[in-house]
Amino acid sequence: MTGGSPAPGASAPRPRVFVTRSIPEEGLRAVLSACDANVWEGDGPPPREELLRLIVGCDGILTMLTDRVDDEFLDAAGLGLRVVSNMAVGYDNIDVPACTRRGIPVGNTPGVLTETTADLAWALILAAARRLPEGERFVHSGAWRTWSPTHQLGLDVHGATLGIVGLGRIGQAVARRAIGFGMPVLYASRRRVDPAIEAGLNATWVPMDDLLARADIVTLHVDLNPSTRRLIDAAALARMKPTAILVNTTRGPVVDPAALYRALRDGTIRAAALDVTDPEPIPVDDPLLTLDNCLIVPHIGSATEATRGKMAAMAAGNLLAGVRGERLPNSVNPEVYDRG
Repeated sequence: MTGGSPAPGASAPRPRVFVTRSIPEEGLRAVLSACDANVWEGDGPPPREELLRLIVGCDGILTMLTDRVDDEFLDAAGLGLRVVSNMAVGYDNIDVPACTRRGIPVGNTPGVLTETTADLAWALILAAARRLPEGERFVHSGAWRTWSPTHQLGLDVHGATLGIVGLGRIGQAVARRAIGFGMPVLYASRRRVDPAIEAGLNATWVPMDDLLARADIVTLHVDLNPSTRRLIDAAALARMKPTAILVNTTRGPVVDPAALYRALRDGTIRAAALDVTDPEPIPVDDPLLTLDNCLIVPHIGSATEATRGKMAAMAAGNLLAGVRGERLPNSVNPEVYDRG
C-alpha cells in the first residue's frame, strides 16, 4: 500500500481514507495531496477480511464495483465514516439504503463513460456479427489455406434491426451510432423517451416481447436491480430469432448464463458477445468458454486511458467533498442531505 503524509505545518489532522485499488493519477494525486491515504496495490481487490481491517476508522473510502459495501462493511468502518465513493456509474455492489440510514452519502461517476461504453458495445456487435474471434483463431491455427466463397459467413449489420433494452444515456449513444449503419431501432424501457429523441434516433418504443421477436441484434443497457436480474432467461432467449445476436455491456446477472449456454449450443440464437458475466470473472471451466459463437471480454466497457482517468478524477472529487462535509458532486442518495 502507499500512503500520503501530512502536509508540513498542517493545523488539523488530514482525513483518513482508504482506496481499494490503485487508480489513475488523475484521481490519485488529488487524494494523496489532501488526505492521509492508504491505497491497496494488490493485483486484485483486497480480500474481504483484509478490507474490513483496513477501513477501520476511515473518514472516507473509495471503492470499486468489486467491493461489497453492506452493513458489515459499514460497521467495520465505524461511526466516523463520512462518504463512500464508487469509481463506477453502477452501484449494485453497494447497499445504498444501509448507507442512507446512517447518513452516509454514496458517490458514483455517471456520464463520463457513456460514449466509451457505447463504442465497446459496437465493437462487440461488429465482432460477433462478422465472427472476428473465429477468424482470428482460424488464421493463428494455420488452417487458412485459401479464400473460400462459403467460409465464415456472418451477419450484415447495415440495415439490420437493432433492439436496445434500456434507452438511457448509453442506450441512446448506441442508437446514435446505428444511424450510420441505416438501422431501424426498437427499444424497450420502463418509460418512453421524449418523441423528439425517438425521432432523432429513428427509434420506436415496443413491448419487450416484441423487441425480442423482431430484433436482429439485442443489446442490453439496463441497471441491475430486482426487476432486471435474469431479465434475459430461457423464455426471453426463445423469443429471439435463431439468427439474432445478444450483446451485454451492463451487468452479468441481467442474463441467465446457463440459459444462454443452452441457447447458443442449441442454435436458439446465433451468437452472444459479453463484456460482463455472472459470476465475474468467469471461471476458466465455464461452458460458455467452450463455444465459438460466444465472445467474452473482461469488463472493459470504460477501459480507455481518457475515460478511466476522468472516472478516477470524479471518484476523487466525490471522496474529497464527502470528507470535507460538502455535498457530493455526484450522489446516488441525495436524500441524506435532507435529514434533520
